Amino acid sequence: MSLRTRLWGAALLVAATAGPMTAQQPPPAPDAQQPPVTFRAEVNYVEADARVLDASGRFITGLTANDFQVLEDGKPQQVTVFSVVNLPVERAPRPLFASRPIEPDVATNLAGLNGRVYLVVLDDLHTNVQRSSRVRAAARQFIERYVGANDLVAVVHTSGRTDAGQEFTTNQRLLLEAVDKFMGRKVRSSTLNRIDQEQRTRQTRQQGDRIDDLDDAERGYQARSTLDSMRKLAQYLGGISGRRKALVLFSEGIDYDITDPINNRDATTIMNATRDLLADATRANVSIYGVDPRGLGGLSEEGIEVQAFPDDPSLGINPGSLWNEARLGQDSLRVLAAETGGFAVVSSNDFASAFQRIVDDNSSYYVLGYYPTNDRRDGRFRKIEVRVPGRPEAQVRARKGYVAARGRAAEPKPPGPNDPTIELSNAMGSPLPLPELPMAATAAVFKGPQPNGSVVVSTLIAGATLPLTEKDGAFRNHLEMAVVAVDQKGKSFSGGRSTLDLNMKADTVARVRALGFRVISQIDLPPGRYTMRIGAREANTRKAGSVSYDLEVPDFTDGKLVMSSLALTSAASAIAPTARTKDPLQQLLPGPLSSYREFPQNDELALFAEAYDNSGGQPHKVDISAQLRAEGGQSVFQTREERDSSELKGSAGGYGFAARIPLKDVAPGLYVLRVEAVSRLADQPRVARETVIRVLPAERRP
Repeated sequence: MSLRTRLWGAALLVAATAGPMTAQQPPPAPDAQQPPVTFRAEVNYVEADARVLDASGRFITGLTANDFQVLEDGKPQQVTVFSVVNLPVERAPRPLFASRPIEPDVATNLAGLNGRVYLVVLDDLHTNVQRSSRVRAAARQFIERYVGANDLVAVVHTSGRTDAGQEFTTNQRLLLEAVDKFMGRKVRSSTLNRIDQEQRTRQTRQQGDRIDDLDDAERGYQARSTLDSMRKLAQYLGGISGRRKALVLFSEGIDYDITDPINNRDATTIMNATRDLLADATRANVSIYGVDPRGLGGLSEEGIEVQAFPDDPSLGINPGSLWNEARLGQDSLRVLAAETGGFAVVSSNDFASAFQRIVDDNSSYYVLGYYPTNDRRDGRFRKIEVRVPGRPEAQVRARKGYVAARGRAAEPKPPGPNDPTIELSNAMGSPLPLPELPMAATAAVFKGPQPNGSVVVSTLIAGATLPLTEKDGAFRNHLEMAVVAVDQKGKSFSGGRSTLDLNMKADTVARVRALGFRVISQIDLPPGRYTMRIGAREANTRKAGSVSYDLEVPDFTDGKLVMSSLALTSAASAIAPTARTKDPLQQLLPGPLSSYREFPQNDELALFAEAYDNSGGQPHKVDISAQLRAEGGQSVFQTREERDSSELKGSAGGYGFAARIPLKDVAPGLYVLRVEAVSRLADQPRVARETVIRVLPAERRP
């Protein structure tokens, strides 16, 4: 280990002054299977995930809680929670004729989280602008080839750009769009700055005079900003247990020289910021994987700028200075990774092997949870050792420890009479979808009052496990629901909070058990991209659930031809008990907007869409069609309408299009439903919407 690496690691030695602890959640119930992912508040629970490998580097399966020994500061701890995580890397289902997966229009927590949790951090503050393309290429490679369809991924830029990030999603397109916006803004090399300063002062400078880096203050500020941003991200992930959380940092590393705190005024502050980041990351059980996208020989951009080095050797500016800067940054990546249970990828062009190691690290491991015997909130570092005593050949990879909380735990503020309950608030604030109350949601966007889009939200609460109490022949519960949309700048738009008293007879309960309970709501939003959080809480057992929905509201006046979302329902969907707090589609569909995408053969689909024609002043025709295509590309249903611009009476407006598709003669399998509008103007504007459905044998039900 180099001197600089040891000095970066020295930040841990002063961890006794770490800041207050973020809230953590209680453990899931003991289970030898894959643990549920939960998000709650608890202060005295520690979770360590252990990856156990044999001499060949293969994961050792079949271990039980009795095979492990967990020590904290050398003292044995009782493992009260033990689980095995073994996650597949799933690929999105794609019809054979489709060039890429069709994005789902339903978000669900029905299966819980069955994938990995990746937070991709793009360090624009420590990437040379000329090497921006390398970061984009490496991050795209990771997302396109190594992220599964079952993984949840977020993208963050350390500069805090709100227009370029992406909250947790499974949507690969949105993740890649966030990556493509990356642009480095690293401060110019300290060596290059000092060379320029030496040349400018050569005639007036005395032998031995110090040559300063004029960007030192900015360099220190950016280092602190990156470390503080990562610390907040670790805190944000701290409440999630039952999964490893991987922070994949694409960065050239912190390029501030902390080895000379006397001459570099921000060195001590940056050491403290590093300590604080490591304290929060270890406490939150977040593993950092540092990826230097420069690869081998990645300093050619800086080297080109050097004309000559100073002749005065006392200045310490020589051909090795640039490499020393690079090593300084790489050492910071090594320390952040090593102290949090990850690893660093530096001076290597083999990103493929590194990315596969990250996937392996976060796919198969053992989860061990315990309540520490030392429950003092003293802010000190607690060393963790995970052993498998009966397998001396086993290599155990686990985090090295954590920093205990300091001070008294904050008491939660009780909600006011008009506030959401604590359970619903926690569900809405969770970084990940919460599956305790299973639910699914879809949203359809239509033209609303200018300039807004009218968003119809359909939320389905799974009925099979919905707790009900019986009294006088009626089955009761109380539902509390909320919808919030957050745009890319962080601005929130409330879709309202509603409460519903369920008071049902036995026949209605039977339908709820089979088909769920649906709530239709509506929110108007200006054009833009949103993450919509939808949460629900039931009163009988106080369980809450949430989903996140990626929503794009188009500007329906931008473009010659624009299409709404595709609204879908079916005869079976209409049977599910439904509460409509507000439903603009009630008169346009024969049943409520459905989040079902599996339909039995004895069902009938009904769809509605609108095509907005902004060329109404020019007489022309518009063809609107609906087609159902099987996996091989063959059409099993098609209908078409011809519309005339005269219907719009000379102004921009929409053509409503509805169709019904009986499924009785459609074989079970995967299908793509496509609605398309084509203008007969000279340039033939064309728009379309698609969704994937699955037809089930008639005896099955959704």
